[in-house]
This record gives sequence, structure tokens and C-alpha cells, in this order.
Amino acid sequence: MLANRVKILADSKTLLMANKARALRADGVKVYDFTIGEPDYPTPDNIKQYAKKAIDNNITKYSSNEGSINLRKAIKDYIKHEFNLDYDLSEIIVSTGAKQSIFNAVLSIIDPGDEVIIPAPYYVSYPEIVSLAQGKQVIINTSEKNGYKIKPEDLEKAITSKTKLFILNNPCNPTGAAYTKSELMGLAEVLRNKNIFILSDEIYYKLVYDGLEFASFASLGEDIKKRTIIINGVSKTYSMTGWRIGFGAAEREIIQAMNKIQSHSTSGACSVSQEAAFEAYVGDQNEAIKMVKEFQNRRDYLYESMLAIRGITCQKALGAFYLFPDISYFFKYSYKGKPISNSDDFAEFLLDYAHVAVVPGGASGYDNCIRLSYATSIENIKSGAEKIFDALKYLSEK
Repeated sequence: MLANRVKILADSKTLLMANKARALRADGVKVYDFTIGEPDYPTPDNIKQYAKKAIDNNITKYSSNEGSINLRKAIKDYIKHEFNLDYDLSEIIVSTGAKQSIFNAVLSIIDPGDEVIIPAPYYVSYPEIVSLAQGKQVIINTSEKNGYKIKPEDLEKAITSKTKLFILNNPCNPTGAAYTKSELMGLAEVLRNKNIFILSDEIYYKLVYDGLEFASFASLGEDIKKRTIIINGVSKTYSMTGWRIGFGAAEREIIQAMNKIQSHSTSGACSVSQEAAFEAYVGDQNEAIKMVKEFQNRRDYLYESMLAIRGITCQKALGAFYLFPDISYFFKYSYKGKPISNSDDFAEFLLDYAHVAVVPGGASGYDNCIRLSYATSIENIKSGAEKIFDALKYLSEK
């Protein structure tokens, strides 16, 4: 018999749709894929070359559990440069991807019955990680009219004597919502005199548009910094998803706990990947800058394409590389007698009829929407948007 902790976990709709798209491609079908949450750019050449040198220099053994000293020094300097925040090396841990740092942090903080506040729409793994820690998810629904951002008064209402952790993804997967510093200050004021930890997942922090200036949650005051766990990594900014390097930065006691958990799971991250991440942080940044500019161009095109479709509403994302259009207008329609009643049905219709792969919003706690990733070529975006536009003409009212 399987353990109950496995039974309560939901399957990833993102991976499910990506796998269906992959199967169609294997059959020779041209698929317009908007599911994947990773840059389509190659890892910058200077990073790859540095990793090759590391292999040639036989840096291929176990690293220290918390990450190599050189990489943690580079992260320490990077955080100081980017956010003007000071961390000791003992307050930084390197993990096998940002998700592992999140997992380690939640397991370090949450006891059975502790409440964790999560704004919806949310990254699909947050509730599942909380469930594995035997915590209680407290979901706060945001709205399109507020740009899918949590308001201070909603955060205040959700807090109880059992609240232990608040998870904020900024910029957000799946909505692309990104907070101004003043908006973050409003949330910080709610939390300032409460004994609640903040997990600030900032993995998309470099991918912001329209002149938005990103502010790390930990930068909102020394008292807030003491209770904030920053989560970040190289996967999105430097197109290094497969290298699997993320990090956490927090008070020493928290990092020590995360380090203890990591020592009994994966231990230290891949030594070669850590060398590559070191170069990412200290090396040339031009490729990362160019990638952000191109993502903004792609966002603009896809956004205008969604607005041109009758029945769809869509927020203009300020960060990450996703749009989250509301497609609930089409829930009154059907295709070949099969009703479209939710985001799963809508996504299945697009894949079956138009060979366009999207992620249902229900997986993120918001069933009225779908997630579209524009981390794909402009040609794919143009053709895929046209396919969506044409496909919707063939729906009929129930």
C-alpha cells in the first residue's frame, strides 16, 4: 500500500499537458506549445565554457552539503549588489534547484496543523509541498481587476493564531503579476508585528518589464528580513533550468535547519553546475539583459493577440514569461457535443482541435483561466495565437 502522503498529492497539469504535446509531436503533428516554463534560449556561452573547464579541472566530486564556498560568496555579493542586503555565508544554502530550497524551507518551519497562506493563482507545487509537511493551506483568491495581486486587507483577514508562513511568488507563475515596492510595503506592514515567516520566491525577479523596479521582500526592513526566506536561482535569468541550481538566503537558524534536511535527501548540488552558476553570477550579463528585452516584445505581441479575441480578457503581465487570460466566457460552449465547462476542457479542446498546448488554470487554483508561456519563439507565438483565434470559431453554444 502506498503512503497517504502520496495519495493526497495532485498530478502536475503542466507536465500532463506538456507530455500530451510531446506525444503528438512524436506522431509527426506540429504542436504550438505554450506550456513550458523555461526560456527557449541556450545557456550563455561563457557559462557553458566555464563548466567545461571545471570538468577538465576535475571539479567533479561531492561539494559541501550547503554549497561550495565560491558559489555562496558569489551569491552573497550578488544579493548585496542587487538588493543591498547583507548575508553571512552561513545564511546561504545552495540546493538542487529553487524548488528544493522551497521544500527544505517549508519542512524546516511547518509542523502538523500550522497554517500557510498562499495567494491564488499559485505555483502548482506550493500547496503540495505544504501538504507533505502536514501543514494547512489557507488560499486567498486574488482577482483580475487587482492584477492578481493580494491586498493587505485580504492578508490580514486570513491570519489566525495558527498562521506560521506566508508564501509570495513575485513575479508570479502563472499570472505574471509583479509587485511594486509600495505594494510590498503594504503587505509587510500587516506582517511586521506578527510572528509569521515569509517565503519570498523571487526566481523570476530579473524578468520584469515596462520599467518596473523589483524590490526583494527582505529589503523592506531589518525586522522583515529576519523572518524572510529568499528563494532564487539561475534557472530563469540565465536559461539554466537543466543545471538545477537554486538557493535560499535567511537567518542562520533557518538555513541550518534547511541544511540538515538537505543532508538527508540530495546532499550537495552538482559540482559542475555550481561552477556554471558561479560564472552566471560573476560573469558577463549581456545575454540575460537581451533575453529580457525579447521576452517583453513577445509578451506585447501575445497580449495584443489575446485582446483581439472576443470573449477573452487578459492582464498585461509585468513579470515572468506568462500570460493568464480568462477564458470563462467559453464555458457556455461545446465542441462536437462535448461541453467546455472548465479550464481542463478548454485546454483539451485547443490541443485536440488546434494542436495548441496550454496549461489549465485550475491547477493553480483559478479555473477560469489558462496559462500561456511566451518563453518560445515569436514565430510559434504568432502561429499559435492565430490557431487559437481560428479554433474558437468552431465552438457552438450548449
